[in-house]
Amino acid sequence: MTSAAGPDEDSDRRNVSDATGVVVLGACAAWSLISAAVHGGRPEGVLLAVLAVAAGYAVGRISGALLPVAAPCAGALAGVTLTLAVPRLAPGPQLVAPLGHAGATAAVLTLSAGAACCAAWSARSAVLRLGLRLLAAGIAVTAAVLGSTSGLVGCAAVLLCSLAAGQVRRRGLGIAGLAVAALAVTGLTWAVAASAVPGGFGGWLEGQLTRQRVRLWHEALRLAHQDLALGVGPGRFGELGGTADGAVPVDGKPHSALLQQVAEQGVVGLLLLAAAFCWMLFALWRTGRPTPVALTAGATLTALAAIAAVGNALSFTAVSVGAGLLAGLATARPLTTEPSPSDESPTHARDSHPVP
Repeated sequence: MTSAAGPDEDSDRRNVSDATGVVVLGACAAWSLISAAVHGGRPEGVLLAVLAVAAGYAVGRISGALLPVAAPCAGALAGVTLTLAVPRLAPGPQLVAPLGHAGATAAVLTLSAGAACCAAWSARSAVLRLGLRLLAAGIAVTAAVLGSTSGLVGCAAVLLCSLAAGQVRRRGLGIAGLAVAALAVTGLTWAVAASAVPGGFGGWLEGQLTRQRVRLWHEALRLAHQDLALGVGPGRFGELGGTADGAVPVDGKPHSALLQQVAEQGVVGLLLLAAAFCWMLFALWRTGRPTPVALTAGATLTALAAIAAVGNALSFTAVSVGAGLLAGLATARPLTTEPSPSDESPTHARDSHPVP
């Protein structure tokens, strides 16, 4: 399934999405410096994350254009190898609670599964396509073996969404559904942090998330109220979050990307984080790649957003690079014509891409 738009229209769409990305990432970097200048703090972590996303996106665009099947497959294998080769990235006996590196493990494995599924949709051979989907299933099994429940759920969700993406006729509806899913996870996380989840369901959620994590979230909201606009300064949660009964871990993180952002950089920082995610979905909506590739990448990034909402995944450079890489691979323009899914008609192919 190829784009119905001409080369000039396709280039215009890419230019718009790329320019949007430059503005959003630049704003994220600039705001971290502004917040740090007002309240102090260490903006280096945010700047490194922005640089990692941008570098990964650029590499993904280049490698995806040259090797639309091999590049995402190599990325998937690299992610699994990284998880297995770096002991601190995998959840093990050294962790007494599902904090810290467990979120990074789930995120890297989820991104790896998404890359394998994107490669499958770009493959011409049915046998190769099946093999790549088996690779994605194997990554989910790896997550289970490592004891990463969230990684298993994320990989399985990505694989199922990728299989369903071949039946989606309107890309915009799929992208909108992913945005709604991310918003729902964000809202639920915020509700738990604000103790707004009623009754037994709230208690069950707190049990799944652990009381330590929930106390960290309460502390993040308390700090956010000190300065809703600017926050307390990037990297300062560990210094100022001292009323959580010793719950602040050694890494000084609240273990929720959105709550860390609102505590350290205020509402503006939170909106910029949301804008970065929306930019990636926007780029996937505008891309000339086949709809299943775009929706598979979108589902993977949405799963990553859910993991980051309840964990510390985005504090790891490998995760930021992987997110940018996957987005770049899914928005690259291959030098060769991509195959059409066998179960789609020409009308399906025309209807599956947005009108510029």
